[in-house]
Amino acid sequence: MKEALEPRPGPTITPTAQVSIVVIAFNDAVHVSEAVRSALAQGTPGGVVTEVVAVNDASTDGTGAALDALARTEPRLRVIHRAENSGGCGTPRNEGLRAATGRFVMFLDSDDVLPPGAAEALLSAALRHDAPVVAGACVRRELPARRDVPWQPGLYREAAVHGSADASPQLVRDTLCVNKLYERSFLMERGIAFPEGRFTYEDFVFTARVLAAAPRLATIPENVYIWHVRRAAAKQSISLDRKDVTNWQARIDAHRISVRIFQDAGHKVLAHAANTKFLDHDLRLYVRELHTRSADYRAEWWRLTRDYLAGFDEADLRAARAPARWLARVVLASPEPRDLERLTQLAARPGRLLPPYAEASGGAVWSEDLPQVELDALDTKPMRRLPVTIDARPVIGSRSTLRLRVHDMYGRLAAAEPLSIDVELRRRVDERRGPVHTAALTAHPSDAGAALSWTAEVVLDLPALLDRDVSRRRSADPEPWDLMAQVSCADGASFRASLRATGPGLGRRVLPSRRHLLLLVQPYATTGGALSLRIASGLRSVWRIAARRLRL
Repeated sequence: MKEALEPRPGPTITPTAQVSIVVIAFNDAVHVSEAVRSALAQGTPGGVVTEVVAVNDASTDGTGAALDALARTEPRLRVIHRAENSGGCGTPRNEGLRAATGRFVMFLDSDDVLPPGAAEALLSAALRHDAPVVAGACVRRELPARRDVPWQPGLYREAAVHGSADASPQLVRDTLCVNKLYERSFLMERGIAFPEGRFTYEDFVFTARVLAAAPRLATIPENVYIWHVRRAAAKQSISLDRKDVTNWQARIDAHRISVRIFQDAGHKVLAHAANTKFLDHDLRLYVRELHTRSADYRAEWWRLTRDYLAGFDEADLRAARAPARWLARVVLASPEPRDLERLTQLAARPGRLLPPYAEASGGAVWSEDLPQVELDALDTKPMRRLPVTIDARPVIGSRSTLRLRVHDMYGRLAAAEPLSIDVELRRRVDERRGPVHTAALTAHPSDAGAALSWTAEVVLDLPALLDRDVSRRRSADPEPWDLMAQVSCADGASFRASLRATGPGLGRRVLPSRRHLLLLVQPYATTGGALSLRIASGLRSVWRIAARRLRL
């Protein structure tokens, strides 16, 4: 049960109520020093952080030497050098946990950092609410752009205390271990540890073990962890290295173990919530990328997924959001991969349901040959939550435009009568709003067997994207801009949707510009199929990009 946040009388931060931070590293000499320094900066000797325990998992680069050099000047840093690499993150974390001496413990990966004040904010909440586990907000920071994307923001909008996870099953959605503070005695007395050895997604299992122990748990809105995402890195992190189907198998295995932990502990509500989370998050994440994979990958992924989803209850499917349960039902209904473009678009966030819009027995279904896959809730969803498809064909030139087509969906839009569309551009790195382009929508009667649609054309003022922020115009790298549309209807309803990239207009163009001499513009489709733009100005931008292409 979530409780009112009345501070409990009790201890304050004292020398007996301090934090050990366990940092794990393997072949990460480039980043490990920054991670350790961010941990040491959480408190001075005798303050919040008692010690930092760095576990070098048998690195073969300069990681060990970098840690030893830091330890010579920082008495709070202890370094453990493992003789043999464990192949995963669980074993070094367990070793660090056993070596820690603080009353509380936190975990940090070598390529991430803790923001200032993280340990103090978590510790303060633990002591104030007598909670052996405290969780805080985390952001995924895209590098080098430094764009921050909140992780599971719905859990951390406000401070709360949960008597146990059973009363707040949404807590299972945050499977991270690194944005949390744990009372060490709570973990040790209950034998809670990470899976050993080469185990991918060890966080899933550790977090399930923690929640199954039913601790009093506090959540705070303060940002306590910065998860670095380096998509251009030569070696991807586990969360990004999804190109091999064995990664999906490992994710299924970790989830299956987590659900079993909840079931064995008698937490049926948490097991159900974990299955729902798997559909809403994990399944959508991997379906969104299916079109980028090989035929062999798709076939094996489909087989693994079908076999696993066969064990889900109907209640699990119904509890998931509509796009996720529709995806699951298509996979369950078909023995072979199919409709990959439609599945990919539907798995995007926000999802888009592409035509054709089939019906059977008066209800919406996936397709004429899969009438058993009902698209339930389409007739009751509020307009703002419909997976509407808006096609956008960019025409980049001296007069750059977007040609738009809004597709009706089982008569829902036709009943509302769309009138106009606003196209808004936002710079991805900081969500800064660019110009908004408005156009009236023109209705087109349906052809035989086709749905009604509405079209519009908007003119894009591309130089204005650069003019609004002089401080960033010195950058020679193209900046990505995302596009969103808002449709206003005659009945007063409105809804937002991303634009689906269509047509031959995708690709890099160099345009003359009175204000910038040259503009480099590249419309492109994101992994989920949405239209985005990259834009840069000046000869320096063109030269740098040309030089990169010549080096390839």
